[in-house]
Amino acid sequence: MRQIVLDTETTGLSAENGDRIIEIGCVELLARKLTGNNRHFYINPERDSHEDALKVHGISNEFLKDKPKFSAVADELLAYLEGAEVIIHNAPFDVSFLNKELSLIGRPPLKECVASVVDSLMMAKELFPGKRNSLDALCDRLEVDNSGRTLHGALLDAELLADVYINLTRGQNSLVMDLSEEPELGKVVEIVDLSTFQLPLLVANEQESAAHENMLMSIDKASKGKTIWRAAQL
Repeated sequence: MRQIVLDTETTGLSAENGDRIIEIGCVELLARKLTGNNRHFYINPERDSHEDALKVHGISNEFLKDKPKFSAVADELLAYLEGAEVIIHNAPFDVSFLNKELSLIGRPPLKECVASVVDSLMMAKELFPGKRNSLDALCDRLEVDNSGRTLHGALLDAELLADVYINLTRGQNSLVMDLSEEPELGKVVEIVDLSTFQLPLLVANEQESAAHENMLMSIDKASKGKTIWRAAQL
């Protein structure tokens, strides 16, 4: 599967109130591996950034004055994203800005171009309920080196998020065989009939069951009673 990890920087917090995109960073993953086929755009937003936004990204209004407008990079961006699964941290924020930019030039919303959008923030909240799940917090928790991140930058943040995403989803494909490569010519491929295998059923003993229940209770306490199993019992 082709995946694109995407991040944006903006002039402020609200696309609906006129804020615009000033930077887009994209990192490509194929079969969960970085390909180096990335994209990075600085964009002239045709307005100044809010003071608070400047403190976050540090990209001056003067620097952006000679950069292309979104309309000038839209074709390249959409061609690059087409058919991919797009991974974004706090996806509703970035998608709202991308959709606003697309609407201003008469283009359909992002969902018409990509296969799907994955919100890594929601994934992190499910895995680490009750904990901080900002990109910096996840880098610390998952041992991703973010020492070079003094200010927010779209490409750097996308690169960090790619590493974070791989760590978040590590092991999910451990039982899936890689069928993407053709067998070597003349090589005999052994066919295994999985129906002949009998997997043993191991039942937890009392000590293991108690430890499991204690773990569920600690997770439920950390999430203030918002765990899925708690909701199912109500």
